[in-house]
Amino acid sequence: MTQFDLIVFGGGTGNTVASAAAAEGLETALVEKGPLGGLCLNRGCNPSKMLIQHANVANQVRNADRFGIDATIDEIRFGEFVRAVNAELADAASSKETNKREEEHLTLFQQEARFVDDRTIEIVENGETHTAEKVVIAAGSRPVVPDAIDGLADVDYLTSDDAIRLETPPDRLVVLGGGYIAAELGYFFESFGTDVALIEMEDSLVSREDDEVAAAFTEIAADRHDVHTGHRASSVAKSDGEITVTAESENGDEVAVSGDELLVALGRRPNTDGIDLDATSVETTDAGFIATDERLRTNVENVWAMGDIADNGMFKHSGDYEGEVMIDNVARESERVADFTALPHAVFTEPQIGAVGETESALDDSGREYVVGRAEFTDTAMSRALKLDHGFAKVLADPDTREILGCHVIGHEASMLIHEVTPAIRYGATVDDLANTLIHAHPSMSKVVMKACKDVPESVE
Repeated sequence: MTQFDLIVFGGGTGNTVASAAAAEGLETALVEKGPLGGLCLNRGCNPSKMLIQHANVANQVRNADRFGIDATIDEIRFGEFVRAVNAELADAASSKETNKREEEHLTLFQQEARFVDDRTIEIVENGETHTAEKVVIAAGSRPVVPDAIDGLADVDYLTSDDAIRLETPPDRLVVLGGGYIAAELGYFFESFGTDVALIEMEDSLVSREDDEVAAAFTEIAADRHDVHTGHRASSVAKSDGEITVTAESENGDEVAVSGDELLVALGRRPNTDGIDLDATSVETTDAGFIATDERLRTNVENVWAMGDIADNGMFKHSGDYEGEVMIDNVARESERVADFTALPHAVFTEPQIGAVGETESALDDSGREYVVGRAEFTDTAMSRALKLDHGFAKVLADPDTREILGCHVIGHEASMLIHEVTPAIRYGATVDDLANTLIHAHPSMSKVVMKACKDVPESVE
């Protein structure tokens, strides 16, 4: 048995924690069975956003005539750019591995492992055991594939891991799910000629967004996809190379949707069951995530958890922030608190969605009073330059203090616009600060946020 100061179980964002700890002189073991960089670099936000940018460029060319420019697409080298994207990221992961093997005080185990007690792991391949005074669990998540859909296990379905590696766009794609993964990949494949059908059990796509944003996006998506909201998939069957999904609504309406490929995009689940966490005393939530406190500590002394497996956001940017907290608390023995106030997120489809803070439905459920300001993208000067015909920003604020409680944007570059409001929420600025004190460059799109803040009434109507 080898004794380390620290074991980091998981080489996604956890790899930065391992390197920082090693730099502080801690003898550190980094355990990751797959390529370093984890989900985001290899199977998630990096490849998907790189591929989506190809779709954006293709659509910009197709829409050039709106600006009086005649342009055509002579060829789309789909397989070539898919291979190039994945090869570039594979090289980045390989470079990470090379660098880790050269770092002092760091030992990389690029093998499958499992826990045998609170702070001891076993390498599955050879039975070697390694223990440490401190352990950070950062083992990530994987796509949800439900058992309740009859016949699903009998067909060759895709998950997001597979879809980003398809080198030929399918003629027809059926997507189970309507969240951000389904929305982004549906947009990507549709942009290259695939007929996309989305089956979503909720009443709208991207149902975790503010209701008004979700409704607006669902309407836009329905213009380019075959959208079936309010339907739960009940069975899957394959015949003559065609996959057919049957889905039912609560009132018994049934639809059957067929395609050449089936993408299961029903969310992600923590990898707690795949690392024998039951061999430890580490507590998990009812949903299977590792429970942590405000310093990312588990209930077991000297054991921390971060990233998707701890469910403090399930975003790469929240994982990066947790990594910074973890470095301070584990490698430098500080007592830093993880503060997830004003954690933004974005959906990189067309149009983009950006959000931070509370939704209207969450505020309604809590009984908290709020006021709403709203502005259309078309009310800004820049919208004329960009020839925008849709999009809006809405701001939710406390009627008494005027502090911003939430902001939701759907439209051009919403992923960037939302960051005007993010620091305002985190540091307690008011809608009046953004509307009247902050000077906005003209005619930037950020003025849509300013206009939404100006639109917030003085009191609850």
